[in-house]
Amino acid sequence: MALISRIDIIRAIHYTNKKGKAGVTTMKKLISDIGDKLKENEYKLTTRRELILKVLLENSDKHLSAEEVYNLVKKKAPDTGLATVYRTLELFHDFNIIHAMDFGDGRKRYEFGWKEGQKCHHHHHLICTECGSIIEMNEDLLEELENRVNKQYDFTVKDHQLKIFGICKKCKNSL
Repeated sequence: MALISRIDIIRAIHYTNKKGKAGVTTMKKLISDIGDKLKENEYKLTTRRELILKVLLENSDKHLSAEEVYNLVKKKAPDTGLATVYRTLELFHDFNIIHAMDFGDGRKRYEFGWKEGQKCHHHHHLICTECGSIIEMNEDLLEELENRVNKQYDFTVKDHQLKIFGICKKCKNSL
């Protein structure tokens, strides 16, 4: 039985292409492209890696910890080990397929970040210090700063992360 179901062919995933243009592709196409990227670097997209990738794609609106990825993978393949999940997440991170972040709770959290094999430009995060919720902020507030850094220091910014800690609307209303 294939781990990629027929519904994956239909499901649309948003991504950014090399020119920074938003686009839509199918999960199957993304998995194929990522498999090709791994193959170019002498790695295989094994059945387990594909399953972990699929879990990340299905939860692309979340910031999952390795343990959360593991628990979701275990539901589909109970014999999967935690070490396999950790190694796969590291491999995906090394090839900029996913981003790893720490939101102040001491745990790495992962999100999908594929940009046709290049490092994807980060969106920003608002983190509630009361409930721990994470809100994605898609405005690029640092573009002007990146341009100044490039000009003033002759330093090309490849990526950045901005985390703003505070209290979310829900928690503010319950105080």
